[in-house]
Amino acid sequence: MTLSNKQITVIFKALCDENRVQIFRLLQHGEKCACKLLEAMQFTQPTLSHHMKILCDSGLVVGRKEGKWMYYSVSQEGTEIAVKALRELTKVSGSDEGCCK
Repeated sequence: MTLSNKQITVIFKALCDENRVQIFRLLQHGEKCACKLLEAMQFTQPTLSHHMKILCDSGLVVGRKEGKWMYYSVSQEGTEIAVKALRELTKVSGSDEGCCK
């Protein structure tokens, strides 16, 4: 399955922000409650919600609600798709027969 340009853009948009990369790294150590992410990141809850929406929309992170709390974790499937997207984008296919001379 080839990913669309839109799908690839959404994945890499999630990783093009330093705060989101830091959140992703925190989640690599296991599921975290939003309150713990807030403590670690030291910004407001609306800012965290914005970053988490982008990470979840990309498929790299999944969230689950338990009572009034949200818990986030890295999506194994999402990370595999991101790796596939990077491989797809960086694949060099050889010479271009139709190139101008």
